[in-house]
Amino acid sequence: MKIAVLAPVAWRTPPRHYGPWEQMASNLTEGLVRQGLDVTLFATGDSVTAGKLDAVIAQGYEEDRTQDAKVVECLHISNLMEQAGEFDLIHNHYDFLPLSYSRLSKTPFITTIHGFSSEKILAVYQKYNVHGHYVSISNANRHPSLNYLSTIYNGIETKNFDFNDSPDDYLLFFGRIHPDKGTAEAIQIALQSKKRLIIAGIVQDANYFREKVEPYLNGDIEFIGAAGPEQRNELLGNASALLHPINFEEPFGLSVAEAMLCGTPVIAFNKGAMPELIKDRETGFLVKDTVEAVAAVAELKGIERSGCRDWALSQFSQEKMVADYIDSYHKIL
Repeated sequence: MKIAVLAPVAWRTPPRHYGPWEQMASNLTEGLVRQGLDVTLFATGDSVTAGKLDAVIAQGYEEDRTQDAKVVECLHISNLMEQAGEFDLIHNHYDFLPLSYSRLSKTPFITTIHGFSSEKILAVYQKYNVHGHYVSISNANRHPSLNYLSTIYNGIETKNFDFNDSPDDYLLFFGRIHPDKGTAEAIQIALQSKKRLIIAGIVQDANYFREKVEPYLNGDIEFIGAAGPEQRNELLGNASALLHPINFEEPFGLSVAEAMLCGTPVIAFNKGAMPELIKDRETGFLVKDTVEAVAAVAELKGIERSGCRDWALSQFSQEKMVADYIDSYHKIL
């Protein structure tokens, strides 16, 4: 079976720090190669893979800002589609745009929908609803107007995350610095709990950072910027809990699964896919607001960290994701 995996090109695959879609394209590619499949990864030229790499872009447009994102996008997607006939199946991780090529080739097309940036993009998904094969990354993120082949949770390379049953006494916020992710709410939860907070992530909204985050930075509220893979493992594993007070219907939440792999419980606002990721009061707490989150911090000692690890291993491993995708490939072919 010859598979083409189309990754985004905002960042390298796998990303050096941020880039969840690129990370999933990498985890899938490497897992498929280990299963003996012939896989070509279409990604940036500096990407790293055990499969074959095909690239027309040296670096991602977020890492080399001299590039025009739309131009890069067109060159990248057309490069794959001009070779479409060489593959048994194309696996698209690049949102809706590649679908506009999908009827120009007889090669089957499977698209993992990592989220909907707005309702406006639905028109494209709807146009190719019958022709294409859609996979959702959570049941919460399914749109009622679309047909889905399956729901397959994001899979993590579990060996990269060490279990830690003796954490430090700090809370962690790990994600984009943006109102959607609730950085300001995490700060308030930490302050009211009288706990130290470490904030890690890229600043996606500079005004929000300046107004809602920066004024609170001191010895107990620390911002460390983007964290790479090794630092991520250490930060997540040593935290007493991950704070995930999201303000949007999040389709998955990689840091939530990664934290639990380390044995770290998660306190999250009960939105989006959170009820699918977190077993309430077993691997963390699903709360409605900062008041309930503060109460949850006081109850963290009641969570068995080994239970968090076991749950995450059973649901969010790379091996499970790859097996589920291979099953989907066979259904299509």
